[in-house]
Amino acid sequence: MVAGGLAQIIATGCMIHLFSFRNFAVGTAFTKTEALQTALFGLILLGETLNIYALAAIMAGLAGVLLISLPPESKGTRLKVDGRIIYGLLSGGLFGLSAVCFRGASLTLGNGPAFVRASITLGCVLVFQAIAIGMWLRFREPGELKRMFTAWRITGLVGLAGVSASLCWFTAMAMVNAALVRAIGQVEIIFTVATSWFFFRETISAREFTGLGILTLSIVALILLA
Repeated sequence: MVAGGLAQIIATGCMIHLFSFRNFAVGTAFTKTEALQTALFGLILLGETLNIYALAAIMAGLAGVLLISLPPESKGTRLKVDGRIIYGLLSGGLFGLSAVCFRGASLTLGNGPAFVRASITLGCVLVFQAIAIGMWLRFREPGELKRMFTAWRITGLVGLAGVSASLCWFTAMAMVNAALVRAIGQVEIIFTVATSWFFFRETISAREFTGLGILTLSIVALILLA
């Protein structure tokens, strides 16, 4: 639980660091290797395997995500392994490690209802992360905690939304292989693109449409397999 909570904090830090790069889209795209890395960590730490069909669906989903996420200027050019890709892969790997750790923690709680096991696991993780981040802010960013509590209405609302989403994630991971959960969770990309199209009237390229189609098919396949 502690390892998962710490891995998630560092993974988030790596992802935020990507925004300091001039072209962060490439690095952000590589964070989407999370599902594949989750499957690897699940095999190593929990001995959980995926059949060839699920693995193929995850690989197809990854291809779809990269088609959607990689910037147009990367098409037809050789990607250079630099800080963006390294931080992207590291972030995806640590998010995958945290997911497997959270699933492992929930499995140690016996055969009770998945929601109950997920709630207990999430509660412990949040307490640890609150203490760890609170201590970090206290010594590295003096006064930040006070400003955060001053804006309690906004931070509380954001926190409530985050906890609700996390509870859904944890409940799903208490039920099935974490790699399947993280792969299916990439449906958020479809909603993001759809929102930009319907509400902001942003154009979608043929490559992005292809990626959306591949990703949608992979998610449907994973749901059926799960």
